[in-house]
Amino acid sequence: MAVGIMGGTFNPIHFGHLRAAEEVAESLQLAQVIFMPAAKPPHKSEVGLVSFDHRWHMLELATAGNPLFVLSDLEYQLPGISYSVETLSQLAKERGGSEELYFVLGLDAFLELPTWKSYRELFSLCHFVVVARPGFSPESLDAMLKTQVSASYSFDFQVQGYLHPSLHTVYYREVTLLDISSSTIRKLLAEGGSVRYLLPKKVEEYIQQQGLYQQL
Repeated sequence: MAVGIMGGTFNPIHFGHLRAAEEVAESLQLAQVIFMPAAKPPHKSEVGLVSFDHRWHMLELATAGNPLFVLSDLEYQLPGISYSVETLSQLAKERGGSEELYFVLGLDAFLELPTWKSYRELFSLCHFVVVARPGFSPESLDAMLKTQVSASYSFDFQVQGYLHPSLHTVYYREVTLLDISSSTIRKLLAEGGSVRYLLPKKVEEYIQQQGLYQQL
């Protein structure tokens, strides 16, 4: 079974996350996409980061009604900082190694992989699905892979991804480019602006009810 993994802080979840997950699942015929919110992200400031419980509840509201989308609180259960290499290793153990894991990342985040803990190990644990992002060219993906991971990666037009003799495949997918970011949403909310059509209505209502993101 092919399973997608969508990680992130989801602070808050928005239509950019949801649409990318939907299109990637369809493109690669994934059986499900697991949304896995980070508990203690190592690369992001905790300033403006609402509690895990709030982010989890917003994910529940956003993904309700889509049978492809499921949630995992694995990073919340693991002690310490949320490192992807540890999370994916644990996930593979829990699932018995019988599934093909596809780690979905925006191109902007993928280019930052060399700053992640033991990032090269990730290519032995799972496939990657790198999603196009506004302002980032696919050439940067090619350069990063070959200089920071392995020069043996080569692009295959049939699979629309990079193949390697021993490491997992790195797929590249052009999806609907919704130039939405959680940081923009938080800024709008703090300034009293409208966030309508940027995220699901039920998530917007929850934010207002709980008084979230009132300050930058």
